[in-house]
Amino acid sequence: MTKIAPTPPLVMTFSATDPSGGAGMQADLLTLASIGCHPLSVVTGITVQDTVGVESVMALDADWVNEQARAVLEDMHVEAFKLGMLGSVENVAVVAEIVADYPDIPLLIDPILASGRGDELAGDDIQDAMVELLFPQATLITPNSLEARRLAFAFDSEEDEENATLDDCARRLLEMGCEYVLITGTHERGPEVVNTLYGKNGLVRAYSWERLPGSYHGSGCTLTSAIAACMAHGLTLEEAVVEAQEYTWQTLQAGFRPGMGQNIPDRLFWAREEEDGEQQD
Repeated sequence: MTKIAPTPPLVMTFSATDPSGGAGMQADLLTLASIGCHPLSVVTGITVQDTVGVESVMALDADWVNEQARAVLEDMHVEAFKLGMLGSVENVAVVAEIVADYPDIPLLIDPILASGRGDELAGDDIQDAMVELLFPQATLITPNSLEARRLAFAFDSEEDEENATLDDCARRLLEMGCEYVLITGTHERGPEVVNTLYGKNGLVRAYSWERLPGSYHGSGCTLTSAIAACMAHGLTLEEAVVEAQEYTWQTLQAGFRPGMGQNIPDRLFWAREEEDGEQQD
């Protein structure tokens, strides 16, 4: 009699495709699988992009997004939700309705507003819908420092956004309903990258990482997916944040530059390390 293997943790990701394999859905799938989860993919849009930048985005119809997710959720139990680029206000609304039906499942949000080159990926209408409909349900949001400043002042343009500290931004984002906020510091100056986790009582912990040369396509997708994967394996949020940062840094250190633009994180760095060791033997 054939023995059926135990089911790995299931994580559902909502994101748009990236044909370069650097970010988006492809980054999520690689990361989740690398950390031992089975990824469930709900496509929210299709992009035309490479390692240099995003040329165009086509958001899928919200009914298609809804039907993709509902079909799988009626069949399988997921341990975590991860959200990336949603593509339209309608998609934000339908995803908010879906995750609201599963309030006990962790919701991790990478609030993508622009590409690494600065291509706009979420206008003010999408941004505002995320703040209103998704942030109050979020276990964790993971904006970079630029996104944190923009999101924190989404409804308060009179305030001095540019001079606000990241602590101020985190406080505002937490007031929007998120349980935790992890602000990544890649865009800040300094010899190290400092990522800072905040909770309801303020600062939880700051994490310092060696700043690697170059820039990377899909590092944010990788980090948030890695946190989701670690939580799906049973880690607490704070434990998952630590483990996921270590994993992400390793993917960046092992990153490669297949095109004319940014480097791509190697989410399967551990497999190639094993191959190198076998070849040396």
